[in-house]
Amino acid sequence: MNFLQRMALAGAGVALAGGGVLAQKPATSAAAPVALAPPLPGPVAPIKAKEFTEFGSTRIDNYYWLNKPTDPAVLKYLNAENTYFDQQMAPALPLQKKLAQEIKNRIKQEDATEPYRDNGYYYYSRYEFGREYPIYCRKKGSNIAPEEILINGDEMGSSQKYFRVGDLAVSDNNQLLAFSTDTVSRRLFTLRFKNLATGKDYPERIYNTGGEMAWAADNKTVFYTRKDVTTLLPYQVFRHMVGTDPKTDALVYEEKDNTFNVSVSRSKSKKYIGLHLVSSLSSEYRYLDAAVITDLPKVFQRREKDHLYEVEHLGDKFYIRTNLNAPNYRLMVTPVTATGKSAWADALTRHPEIFLDRVEVFSNHLVLNERKGGLRQLKVVSLKDKQEHYIPFEEAAYTATIGTNPELDTPVLRYNYTSLTTPPSIFEYDMSTRTTTLVKEEPVQGNYNKFDYVTERVFVKSRDNKFIPMALVYKKGTRLDGSAPLLQYAYGSYGISMDPTFSAARLSLLNRGFVYALCNIRGGQEMGRQWFEDGRMDHKINSFNDFIDCSEYLTHPQQETVGKSVVKKQYTAKDKLFALGGSAGGLLMGAVVNMRPDLYKGVIAAVPFVDVVTTMSDPSIPLTTSEYDQWGNPANEEDFKYMLSYSPYDNVEKQAYPSMLVTTGLHDSQVQYYEPAKWVAKLRATKTDKHLLLLHTDMTAGHGGASGRFKSIDDTARQYAFMLLLLGKLQ
Repeated sequence: MNFLQRMALAGAGVALAGGGVLAQKPATSAAAPVALAPPLPGPVAPIKAKEFTEFGSTRIDNYYWLNKPTDPAVLKYLNAENTYFDQQMAPALPLQKKLAQEIKNRIKQEDATEPYRDNGYYYYSRYEFGREYPIYCRKKGSNIAPEEILINGDEMGSSQKYFRVGDLAVSDNNQLLAFSTDTVSRRLFTLRFKNLATGKDYPERIYNTGGEMAWAADNKTVFYTRKDVTTLLPYQVFRHMVGTDPKTDALVYEEKDNTFNVSVSRSKSKKYIGLHLVSSLSSEYRYLDAAVITDLPKVFQRREKDHLYEVEHLGDKFYIRTNLNAPNYRLMVTPVTATGKSAWADALTRHPEIFLDRVEVFSNHLVLNERKGGLRQLKVVSLKDKQEHYIPFEEAAYTATIGTNPELDTPVLRYNYTSLTTPPSIFEYDMSTRTTTLVKEEPVQGNYNKFDYVTERVFVKSRDNKFIPMALVYKKGTRLDGSAPLLQYAYGSYGISMDPTFSAARLSLLNRGFVYALCNIRGGQEMGRQWFEDGRMDHKINSFNDFIDCSEYLTHPQQETVGKSVVKKQYTAKDKLFALGGSAGGLLMGAVVNMRPDLYKGVIAAVPFVDVVTTMSDPSIPLTTSEYDQWGNPANEEDFKYMLSYSPYDNVEKQAYPSMLVTTGLHDSQVQYYEPAKWVAKLRATKTDKHLLLLHTDMTAGHGGASGRFKSIDDTARQYAFMLLLLGKLQ
């Protein structure tokens, strides 16, 4: 875990707080909807046909020419779309500004993450009033010691159109700092160094790195990864001595297989430098003694097809989280003198139906983050007697994760907890006495009361008899008779699980009568590894069907038995249902609107991956080769035909589509801007309706949108204003 990940866990999401006072009117009270004029015609992109011939068939791409960010004609078109967006959203602009201010008002302007202890110092980050970026700090020995500023993110980022700190790492003697920054949003990080004893920066800059780094035990050597500037894949590991010319850095490892990514880290014990080589379905760990830096990294266990594993060191053992003969993973252990899998043994009793998500090691305890029934739980295991117990949680839908725990010799576990109604919170749990202490709950300005809101969790039966977890939240008093608007969200790719978490920004919707629904469709790992397997490759259609089945559930009357009574509910109706997805979730949006455009009032596709076949056919496009195991390789005819069957761009039809907002960033490193731009151009030229179709391109940002805690609020307010505009609710 890198420094920035620790900071995020330590702060329990404080940088993403969002804000604003609660609405004073009850959720059922609203002004009469405002009638909207039909949208004006949007920009028309020129047609420049390009033919692709694959397996004896020809595809025509009329907008392939948009794949040239330096072409003045491309920039002219993107700017024309932005102008059109501004024109069409003009009636909602006052509302958008009001929403942004509401959200901002919920943020505690001067706030700090909860400090965590590491090697004699307490580390934290803090925000100053009205500032965009955090200041990274530490105090020696105690929380009341004088503050030492490591780097001032606000000073560094205030003059940049985009700014992000990738990682920070402090040497073992606490005197040197390594840190990385990105000022373009392409995730090509520049590595820099600072002497914390003198406050002086070292002159060298190392460009195009992966952002993370690991100190050796000599307090002067750093290991880092370097990226291919075209594919953006991290593929090399170098060794750098602080104060020397980076041109003399030693190449430690180079990955030749372009389906693998490379990262580097230091073990929690500080004993080893680890090289993590990972593809979608296979991994390999290489390591070297942090005190013997010139050694070549040793192979822990050579990579094998369909074998994923992670390693952590403790004492004279390595602990391995592995899917070896265990689809839902298991924890194994091996002596440090024998790392091959033939020496591995089960560390604990294995429960095949429970998904093992993460493991944290302590001198006397292990902590397992597990998944059961779609929810995360925390299991504590004593290394002395192997006694196990779970930390209890009471809410119907929640998220509990291991927090920042950099030290081994402690009986105290820090963990994070949140739900759809509980702000991100940090707890300390004494694993010996089994007592829990709340350390910090993220403040929400404006007299927020979690008991003013209702959370539900249901399982929706899919068309093929699976049960899809769905968590919902709404304000008390919201009528569940089909009259409430509803925002439905899902992701469903890469095995990434979408857990129920709090959003202070979301209150602006809930307070206006919205219901919010989080759907755990196949493609994630919420229900275990098979849930992921059933939503990738030639099973990808399940992700789209699951989302549609959840939409059908939400728009039809349901009934449940409460005591002796039967309660009828209808969460929303088709003319009030909105769908939201981003990146691979944007692919979901594109597929769903092609398959069932009649189900939705409006759809928001953020940085959407929609041109699946063309993108995956070009290995020079960033991240393509590392995702063959997710989508398939179009060089294979069977994969090509299946991908073509659902690719949103290739399946745009002459039919009526719902109103749509599509967003992208010119510098997007994950989904290139031209995918959504091409999609919108084709939709506008093909669809038969007169519904609103908008493209908004952030000309200074990338995949994650605008940087800074306040600038990013505008992205959220824009999405909310779009939905409320369609409903005619401009208050």
